[in-house]
Amino acid sequence: MVHLEKIEYKPMPVRDLLVEMKDLSELMIDLAYSAALFHSHELAEEVLELETHVDTLAYILKMNTMLAARDAEDAEALVGVSMVASAADKISDAAADIAALAIREIHVHPIVRAAFSKVEEQLVRAEVKPNSILVGKNLGELELAARMGVDVIAIRRKKNWIINPEGSEVVSDGDILIARGAPHGVEELQLVAEGSVQKLGD
Repeated sequence: MVHLEKIEYKPMPVRDLLVEMKDLSELMIDLAYSAALFHSHELAEEVLELETHVDTLAYILKMNTMLAARDAEDAEALVGVSMVASAADKISDAAADIAALAIREIHVHPIVRAAFSKVEEQLVRAEVKPNSILVGKNLGELELAARMGVDVIAIRRKKNWIINPEGSEVVSDGDILIARGAPHGVEELQLVAEGSVQKLGD
């Protein structure tokens, strides 16, 4: 759980906060299952970082709703907002619990792993290095879906997250790409991101 005393309050539209919490909690579930199933410490760490971020958003949202309530009628109208935010926060906490399996070296039972092995797509975390051919190019011109069979579903740029990035989003050195695709495609993306491969799949 994030230390609330370290959070700097910033006024943000409640709608934007709710949308971001929803998007992040959905992403966390996917990442958490992949971290546990494939025993990926890197994916698990991303989930834990996201949990802290969602906790921060939940705190800011609570502050916003408290400041917005001028009377009992306003407070009643904001109850639903608080409930949705609380549910999204609980989902993020549950995702962190799942991801913790990888951190604590607790392996998933073979039966569970076998059941999920039939899933055609996998999630991958790829860190973009300075010498990667991805740097400076936007996602649209890279055509990763057509060339590798992978889709970038999120980008972590330092402490900021871009969920479902547009084709116009330019890849930068140091970006953490979260992508979904076929096993061979996600492996190729990692090699391209780290600069080991200097040509995109045709």
